[in-house]
Amino acid sequence: MMQDVHAVPVVERKQSSELGRRLWRNKWIYIMLLPGILYFIVFKYVPMYGLIISFQNYKPFKGVSGSEWVGFEHFQRLFTEPDFLNILSNTLILFVMNILFYFPIPIIMALMLNEVRGEFFKKTFQTIVYLPHFMSWVIIVSISFVMLTMDGGIINDIIEYFGFEKINFLLAPEWFRPMYILQVIWREAGWGTIIYLAAIASIDPGLYEAARMDGAGRLRQMWHITLPALRSVIIVLLILKIGAVLELGFEHVYLLLNSMNRNVAEIIDTYVYTAGLKQGQFSYSAAIGLFKSFIGLVLVMIVNRIAKKMGEEGVY
Repeated sequence: MMQDVHAVPVVERKQSSELGRRLWRNKWIYIMLLPGILYFIVFKYVPMYGLIISFQNYKPFKGVSGSEWVGFEHFQRLFTEPDFLNILSNTLILFVMNILFYFPIPIIMALMLNEVRGEFFKKTFQTIVYLPHFMSWVIIVSISFVMLTMDGGIINDIIEYFGFEKINFLLAPEWFRPMYILQVIWREAGWGTIIYLAAIASIDPGLYEAARMDGAGRLRQMWHITLPALRSVIIVLLILKIGAVLELGFEHVYLLLNSMNRNVAEIIDTYVYTAGLKQGQFSYSAAIGLFKSFIGLVLVMIVNRIAKKMGEEGVY
């Protein structure tokens, strides 16, 4: 039996018209998505063109098309740099500290807030812990400086009051990492609870009611209902966090960096600024940025695959 040659165009027209109707029906959703899409196009995808200079000896007055191609020369320089291993280890140590000490804190705080029954106290506490997120790192570090300085800092005054010697928190290398992670927790832990609280709010209340009828207390409800419901969210956020393994943020560390703690405080982001941008080595800086992005992409793919093997949804 011969196929009707007119059937295929008719089906295609029906499908396209149905697609058009769905798009028009949900037009406000797509309009709402438009700013986010434009943001990623303008600030994430368009700048990828600039990665070309990683393989060039880029000269601003010559432009991308006129600059000399040098291949992997900048990457070879990065990997043979005497301080590269130290800078990489500093970055990885701070990242591991973020995972071990900061990442669980928003989860714990969300679980604790979920157990609070007093609405006024709950809202007040949320406001207090959200507030630091809206302060810049300059303010956070400045407050820490005022509190920790040896000349009139309240922390050192308390230490001296109890008969101990003052501690130079700001210059001592051994205090840089604890100070860094405590500032991260102070600024971001409260804000990080928002996603977990939203996930908790979506849990069916009937599950808690059934658990109470079976004699389960609050701790058992948390362990057997709340935490399993949060597992997929935790996995996704952990994968995204691991993807930013070399992205600790320039501003925070740079504000804490000084000549006394540089050996433990210099990370890849600050190295890009001091060794790359300040000296006009744009191609070298771009090569380091490409290296960071490549490592993050590979880790996201590996961890996402592991999550899939474990039965989780992952990020894609």
